[in-house]
Amino acid sequence: MARKQHITIYTTASLPWMTGTAVNPLFRACYLATDRERKVTLVLPWLSQKDQGHVYPDNIKFKSVSEHEAYVRKWLEDRTRFVSQFDIRFYPGRFSIEKRSILPVGDIAEVIPDEEADIAVLEEPEHLTWYHHGTRWKIKFRLVIGVVHTNYLEYVRREKNAVEAFLLKHINSWVTGIYCHKVIRLSAATQDLSQSVICNVHGVNPKFLDIGKKKKELLENGKPAFFKGAYYIGKMIWNKGYKELLKLLRNNQKQLDGLEVDLYGNGEDASEVKEAAKKLELPVRVHRGCDHADPLFHDYKVFLNPSTTDVVCTTTAEALAMGKIVVCANHPSNEFFKQFPNCRMYDDSEGFVAATRKALSEEPAPLTDAQRHELSWEAATERFLTATQLDQGGALRKPSILSSKSLASLSFNMERSLEETSASIHNAVSGSELTRRVFGAIPGTLYPDEELRRELGLPHLERQRSIA
Repeated sequence: MARKQHITIYTTASLPWMTGTAVNPLFRACYLATDRERKVTLVLPWLSQKDQGHVYPDNIKFKSVSEHEAYVRKWLEDRTRFVSQFDIRFYPGRFSIEKRSILPVGDIAEVIPDEEADIAVLEEPEHLTWYHHGTRWKIKFRLVIGVVHTNYLEYVRREKNAVEAFLLKHINSWVTGIYCHKVIRLSAATQDLSQSVICNVHGVNPKFLDIGKKKKELLENGKPAFFKGAYYIGKMIWNKGYKELLKLLRNNQKQLDGLEVDLYGNGEDASEVKEAAKKLELPVRVHRGCDHADPLFHDYKVFLNPSTTDVVCTTTAEALAMGKIVVCANHPSNEFFKQFPNCRMYDDSEGFVAATRKALSEEPAPLTDAQRHELSWEAATERFLTATQLDQGGALRKPSILSSKSLASLSFNMERSLEETSASIHNAVSGSELTRRVFGAIPGTLYPDEELRRELGLPHLERQRSIA
């Protein structure tokens, strides 16, 4: 009998933090596991109580991994309406206030026993491997697939740090080349990486498709479906599209006379966004963040999203799934959305005004069944399996046996030797607290501390070092 595929998905965030790398890998695990011929394990970061307070909203905290797992499963099952069939494990993590992200602690490849190690999916492979020290991913797993979620280079460039951007570009290429056999880039907005393909392997929460279906029925019956105008929702930091949107509104106030806009989000720049909105002549209201599926958003007709820092914007996909018209920038991150008639793109300020005025003056086109499917997680899973060749068994490509056998073999062996040397260098560099800190790691993340070990049931540090 053929061996059952065991796919292990590692990601860099977890609910209740409502970020893309918490939500999308969770849905990926859920939909991959619907095929009973496949075993799936999702590996999430576990944070100490102190770090949970920095990350999770509404003062939500978990005393144990079992409590955290129960929260994640309930959230997912409320949205998919079926019981999840995958395993959940946790790796030790620490939250970096400076980077506003969770970083792995210790060798997180060890979370999976060797006998279960088959296929690894690294959601944000650069993030998971920048400071990786220990088992080499390509040795541990038969196939390692990276899924690039974040345009880190764009964030650094916006801070106008050319040296950091140069280093980051080359470090990203280095670590993904060392540790991944294949890399999926969600859009061309990310940096080019070796062994990479461009494919949007994300879908939308089924709840949004249900909302869109109800709106479609109203429109087809000649009834009004949308009663509100324009809005935007996103993490309230300047780099998430707020700077571009407020600039477009400020520069075109006369042309957009009569337009009202509601902004929804939480974030470090919320007070500054609110102050900037007050200076506009147009009525722009700023509200606290809220779940995009909340009934509050159902009746808005137009979603304005000028952001160009996303790789593929989840909220844009959700708005389209709900049957709304989306006005967004003509940018590589939005390429996937061009296939939908309700997606209106603009190239400049004049185009934004024209697209916005036109969107407000007409009704959205009801989504066809084929368009609804393209936005779904069923279709995203199909695209993922095709892009990774897992629908063909996931076998690694072996070197071709050509007529010039010796030359091909020599080239392959040289390439493998260089990669092994490069991996050894990275392992040595990442094993020093000094060099780790030089490259931005949190102090004390080479090994989990006793608190994380106790919470995760790991051996004491002295025993771990003796084993190593």
